[in-house]
Amino acid sequence: MTKHTMGNKLPRKLERNLKITGEQIRLARLRRNLSLEQVAERACCSIPTVTGVEKGSPTVSMGIYLRVLYALQLDEDILLLAGNDELGRNLQDISITRKRATKKM
Repeated sequence: MTKHTMGNKLPRKLERNLKITGEQIRLARLRRNLSLEQVAERACCSIPTVTGVEKGSPTVSMGIYLRVLYALQLDEDILLLAGNDELGRNLQDISITRKRATKKM
């Protein structure tokens, strides 16, 4: 019996997000009227690997996802990840406001 840990099983939310991402990549391929074979060739990977990307497989490396995005001319979209880090910026602002000003001499 395999113990499910964070190492071999993703939380449902992450699985869902990967599936949505895969579906968006599949739709982008279809809108461009490209076959799996064409994308696999352009991304320098196999057809089953591209199929894994389109299914949102967590075992496909991020590098492959990027190569498929590049093959679809969507590679700049990766720059949108974590670009709007609202939580991080709020935490940073809180830590800045908590610091005391230095004493004047």
